Amino acid sequence: MFFAPTVRTTRFVPRSYDRAFERFVNDAFAAPRRSPLVEQDDKSWTLSLDVPGFSREDLAISLEGAVVRIDSKAEAKRQFKAAYELPLDIDAAASEAKLENGVLTLKLGKLVPVSQASQLQIN
Repeated sequence: MFFAPTVRTTRFVPRSYDRAFERFVNDAFAAPRRSPLVEQDDKSWTLSLDVPGFSREDLAISLEGAVVRIDSKAEAKRQFKAAYELPLDIDAAASEAKLENGVLTLKLGKLVPVSQASQLQIN
């Protein structure tokens, strides 16, 4: 949280004015994390994330079930950490990642659930 003290010129400046200025400064200087741009078709999701200043060697991407995690490696100049959960499990074999001009694009294949139901005969 960024703190910026305000100078009061009179005794009758309302406290709400101070809070409004503090909120403005916090919103202006705090870097809110954006959610990724997500598109989908029948076979995959496409996530696009802005990661300026990172190279391919700086990032590690892991897939576990329906969760994709993007982490910066320890030797990277900056740190980045994000995780996103998708509605279905991710097919790692049908997935790919591309980093171009500071934009990380993940094409994540949808793993079609296989029914484990079996038929039982009535005697």
